[in-house]
Amino acid sequence: MGGIRVGTSGWADRELISSGWYPRQVNDPAGRLAYYAERFDLVEVDTTYYGIPAPETARAWAERTPDGFTFNVKAFSLFTGHPTPSGAIPAALRPADGPERLRRKDLEPEAYERLWTGFHDVLAPLADAGKLGVVLLQFPPWLARGDRAKASIIATADRCRPHRVAVELRHPSWFNETEVLDTLLFLQAHDLSHVVVDMTQGLESSIPAVTVSTADPAVVRLHGHSAAWESGDKKEKFRYEYADDELAAWAERLRELAGEGDDLHVLINTCCGDTAPRAALRLASLLTASATRPSPA
Repeated sequence: MGGIRVGTSGWADRELISSGWYPRQVNDPAGRLAYYAERFDLVEVDTTYYGIPAPETARAWAERTPDGFTFNVKAFSLFTGHPTPSGAIPAALRPADGPERLRRKDLEPEAYERLWTGFHDVLAPLADAGKLGVVLLQFPPWLARGDRAKASIIATADRCRPHRVAVELRHPSWFNETEVLDTLLFLQAHDLSHVVVDMTQGLESSIPAVTVSTADPAVVRLHGHSAAWESGDKKEKFRYEYADDELAAWAERLRELAGEGDDLHVLINTCCGDTAPRAALRLASLLTASATRPSPA
């Protein structure tokens, strides 16, 4: 069985900070990351989706965490086809008279290349420290299955190499009964980790939790089952607290999934208040308990 790492999708969310999960004396970015890293060995960096930070920021992340700690880094929104606020792109690289939300076609080729260079400059300190897990490519929910979509996924993943890449597909066409196997084989053939998603079911946009590993590490992201998933309000979409029986069921599924590869990354993405770290700690405890439980004779 491979090792299972459990963490959350971020450690500096404003609601998490105000929730009281961090002690009062832990009141600066360095202290919060250090406090988080004492309790978990994995975190997802989602700030890189909204903008590309300075390499010095990533270097500080590496320095403030212990050996063996792992960062999964979410790719910048523009790279995965999401309309991106113009303010998220350095002024020198964005068109002076461009739209408020930019796509790749709105940028000069040189500007687009410089964005990728900046992104790799952020990944480098983490990789050099042996703390980079995967680059997460979360594609938009309108990216339906097809040859052009596959070519776009491959091209974007190639941009991230030599680092490990995980792909989260969010259009149901990738996972219907007749295409799910083709999707998994496609990811496996290109050495891409399939991101297993737990989300609200019964919606037109729902993605099933297909617990299959296509590359190491396997990646699972637990988004919760909010009834307001399609509301457009991020806070309500992810406002969910996993019950103990739900986490226990996931612990069993995760143990089975870990048996398929060398490593498994599990991220709780209920980013309202302190629901994510509390659920992650409970899940980690369940996994530890199940791992040490003696097998029946």
